[in-house]
Amino acid sequence: MGLTKQYLRYVASAVFGLIGSQKGNVVFVTLRGEKGRYVAVPACEHVFIWDLRKGEKILILQGLKQEVTCLCPSPDGLHLAVGYEDGSIRIFSLLSGEGNVTFNGHKAAITSLKYDQLGGRLASGSKDTDIIVWDVINESGLYRLKGHKDAITQALFLREKNLLVSSGKDTVVKWWDLDTQHCFKTMVGHRTEVWGLVLVSEEKRLITGAADSELRAWDIAYLQEIQDLEEPEPKKIKGSSPEVQDTHEAENGALEVDEAPEDRILTCRKAGSILREGRDRVVNLSTDKTGRMLACHGTDSVLEVFCILSREEIQKKMDKKMKKARKKARLNSGKGEEEDLEVSVEMTLQDEIQRVANIKTSAKIKSFDLILSPQGELKAVFLLQNNLVELYSLSPSAPAPQPVRTSRVTLGGHRSDVRTLSFSSDNIAVLSAAADSIKIWNRSTLQCIRTMTCEYALCSFFVPGDRQVVIGTKTGRLQLYDLASGTLLETVDAHDGALWSMSLSPDQRGFVTGGADKSVKFWDFELVKDENSTQKRLSVRQTRILQLDEDVLSVRYSPHQNLLAVSLLDCTVKIFYVDTLKFFLSLYGHKLPVICMDISYDGTLIATGSADRNVKIWGLDFGDCHKSLFAHDDSVMYLQFVPKSHLFFTAGKDRKIKQWDADNFEHIQTLEGHHQEIWCLAVSPNGDYVVSSSHDKSLRLWERTREPLILEEEREMQREAEYEESVAKEDQPAVPGETQGENYFTGKKTIETVKAAERIMEAVELYREESAKMKEHKAICKAAGKEVPLPTNPILMAYGNISPSAYVLEIFKGIKSSELEESLLVLPFSYVPDILKLFNEFIQLGSDVELLCRCLLFLLRIHFGQITSNQMLVPVIEKLKETTISKVSQVRDVIGFNLAGLNFLKRECEAKSEVMFFADATSHLEEKKRKRKKREKLILTLT
Repeated sequence: MGLTKQYLRYVASAVFGLIGSQKGNVVFVTLRGEKGRYVAVPACEHVFIWDLRKGEKILILQGLKQEVTCLCPSPDGLHLAVGYEDGSIRIFSLLSGEGNVTFNGHKAAITSLKYDQLGGRLASGSKDTDIIVWDVINESGLYRLKGHKDAITQALFLREKNLLVSSGKDTVVKWWDLDTQHCFKTMVGHRTEVWGLVLVSEEKRLITGAADSELRAWDIAYLQEIQDLEEPEPKKIKGSSPEVQDTHEAENGALEVDEAPEDRILTCRKAGSILREGRDRVVNLSTDKTGRMLACHGTDSVLEVFCILSREEIQKKMDKKMKKARKKARLNSGKGEEEDLEVSVEMTLQDEIQRVANIKTSAKIKSFDLILSPQGELKAVFLLQNNLVELYSLSPSAPAPQPVRTSRVTLGGHRSDVRTLSFSSDNIAVLSAAADSIKIWNRSTLQCIRTMTCEYALCSFFVPGDRQVVIGTKTGRLQLYDLASGTLLETVDAHDGALWSMSLSPDQRGFVTGGADKSVKFWDFELVKDENSTQKRLSVRQTRILQLDEDVLSVRYSPHQNLLAVSLLDCTVKIFYVDTLKFFLSLYGHKLPVICMDISYDGTLIATGSADRNVKIWGLDFGDCHKSLFAHDDSVMYLQFVPKSHLFFTAGKDRKIKQWDADNFEHIQTLEGHHQEIWCLAVSPNGDYVVSSSHDKSLRLWERTREPLILEEEREMQREAEYEESVAKEDQPAVPGETQGENYFTGKKTIETVKAAERIMEAVELYREESAKMKEHKAICKAAGKEVPLPTNPILMAYGNISPSAYVLEIFKGIKSSELEESLLVLPFSYVPDILKLFNEFIQLGSDVELLCRCLLFLLRIHFGQITSNQMLVPVIEKLKETTISKVSQVRDVIGFNLAGLNFLKRECEAKSEVMFFADATSHLEEKKRKRKKREKLILTLT
């Protein structure tokens, strides 16, 4: 085999220029014991934790490939659950920033994540219409709830009862009994999609937001409670007995569908509705943790905040109303004080839910989160559409509450898509420019050093010396900026239409611009007298003009400055002599206009990228097309050669960056990472770095490593990745008794579960081989009449000379808890008898009883028919039954003993310190500290 040409691999180095991406939601997180200071925001595939006070990024929770769609902090504040576009969920520790637990069960993007009150269970809703409840502690799925006909928008656990309520785009709200895992009630009182729901007033009321301007409120009455009440309270919300409710339901028409009257756990009837000021759909509806403040927003920039009054406050309000009504009645009747009039006051929903204020943000709201401080101040954090995070505070108790913007995170990114990028000549500074601003970044620290306002930028470059930059704008102007002071030095009207492209001349004395006014203009740098100071400043002067028949899309100088390539709207590239501006060549062949092009360092090749998705490589000597490459699945947006080589990068609207070899016409590698179309890229002058910008608002830095890249290996890896993807997409294994297409288990087949099943199969085969060898060895020893040394299997030696059966147990222990069921589901039945025999041995020894019982019961559930019909397995199952029952009861006794011991210790501690442990300890400690401080102050003042 001949020597292959070696290339060096480029790898993803960092994501920057992004504050928060649109698809997920912003949440407050507790870090270092502080609440209301740190927020977690989705940032493409990562999650960034921002410090709102300093406006700094303090932690990055690293994702894999998929975009983040949902965030939910755990009730203890130590973990953050993150849902992704492909339906996977990862739980990160906020202390270490590592994602330890992964759940795979959904087939589509996660739309809702909610923990229960203790944080032991997590309910996830997805676009695949399923809700899955996960056991966070055991790291496994509990059950899947199927019933919705469209994407889930919200799923909430109830605190007191083991129920779950969910809403979906299918216009219904469903109530699920988690003991039996079935839906016992479906509310069909909505005509449009239900976009959000919250539980308030001690879970006695449900508020839903749909596609109109009403927030509907529903009264929930739990049947056991209704039967316990002998008489309704005088000021109870009307209709607290089942009879009244049933009549009310009859009046309201078919508000809900009940499966059967006997299994109704609760009744739910409409209590009224609150009108929002927004006329569009509810995008988000949410309460703070205490459930006192309620807020919602539509597709605009206004958040409407409501306060849910407590019973005492409602009582006060009603008493005031009563007083007023009596006074009015007295005045109307004209009777004296002494006569008592019969006055009735109706309580409306507006008396219980009070509008507080509207918070208007600087751009459209994508998501928000609320936190109510103990002092009664409400903090609201917003993730806005234009890559911005804002924090507002509001005191709801004030007579006329006014929201105040307390902080915003803006420095780390542009408000709109970055359209042009360029590197400074020393490879250290990166310029990015968008519709409103230019930012200069330090490449090594990724910090923004300068921000300057500009017009809509389309192209840019650093002036030689790296002290000034030139920007070409959509209005056809040239803007010249000084970097040291961050000021605009000069604005020149260069073209009548958009200024699409600029190219710095190789002698660095000037540059050329091409615009939509069908002309190419040549400019020289010059020093002019500055009116404001004694020193001279840089300016530009137009020297020549080349008029053409079509709009100019791109211009490029050849390295020897003898030729100029101009790409036109008529799909051709024309080459002119620079000195005489005479026509030299026409490169004709693209079906759509050439958007980008570049000339190699030695001036022999020109590569052109077009909207027809092709890249063509031409010779500059005769204008012949060397090769046409089908480069991207959408328009090629940018193309640039790596300095001092014939390798070049292309960026496409198909979200990929590709590297090509212009000599061998080989595709070298693909850099994937962006989640939307890529607008531009820049290669550093030394070729070590590539920076790219995309519609997902992120800038990505790619770095050249010293690792050689061999094309055959690269293709092989690509094929493997494709195979792994296809394995995961294959049909789920069939389970007897289940209808095809239905999946009641919580897991889903992934390449990890397939590999885990393979590991179990290998371990069982090794056990079979070793057992056979042991029998042979015994026979040999018997025949020889002495001990013959037994050769040990190297795998068992690696595990510390363990027995083959212990090796099988080690493999089971090594499988991730969340992948265990799915791995056993993939396992062929031929391995099950051996596994059952081994399980019997292990459980008798009392090792890992919980894990083995979980595996055993699952295997019995999925292979019930085959196991029961197999005569050989009857004694094994009988033995398992005895050992399992005795060992499980032993484990239960141990846990019970430990619990009793802990309770005893708790009581002892409480008795000793006379402080209620766990619950009141902290408040008592605060009290003690305050008293001590007061005493110290008193002593100081006395002395």
